[in-house]
Amino acid sequence: MRRILRYFLNGLLIIAPISITVWIVVAIVDWLNSMLDLGIPGLGILIMFVLLTLVGFISSSFFVKPLLVITERLIHKTPLIGIVYSSIKDLFNAFVGDNQKFNKPVMVKMSEDSDNLKFGFVTQDAFSSVDVEDRVAVYFPHSYNFSGELFVVPKRNVIYLDLPSSDVMKFVVSGGVSRL
Repeated sequence: MRRILRYFLNGLLIIAPISITVWIVVAIVDWLNSMLDLGIPGLGILIMFVLLTLVGFISSSFFVKPLLVITERLIHKTPLIGIVYSSIKDLFNAFVGDNQKFNKPVMVKMSEDSDNLKFGFVTQDAFSSVDVEDRVAVYFPHSYNFSGELFVVPKRNVIYLDLPSSDVMKFVVSGGVSRL
């Protein structure tokens, strides 16, 4: 009986991640196709890819950039919408784009009397506006979650890692199960 249970759990460990990944991909494809309702599976993704690429190309034009800046200023001035928009934009910019913020992986000694280290990402190297010279801002993502915490820690407690940010993020989000 134990052998059957072990085989069952091994099968679950193999099938569950594959099934969940396929389910998520199918859900995204269905959502994109339902947005465009063309009746051809996958055409929604292709059209969305072409549309996003076209918008990216047009937005990089010299003539369109001022219009985007003005539009963004108006959005920022709109109550509540400005907060939501800027938060979402900052989150996307942290992971992709020219201003990636999670590109400095570190280990941080969390207190002087402990040898415990925590993985994170330096997001700010200096705080001239608040007159704190010997500290850096470190974002600590939570495991198995899309959230985290920001701490301002002493520079002396920060150990910069010469590792790809994506590997460190995968390690933290997986709860240390993934390899560094």
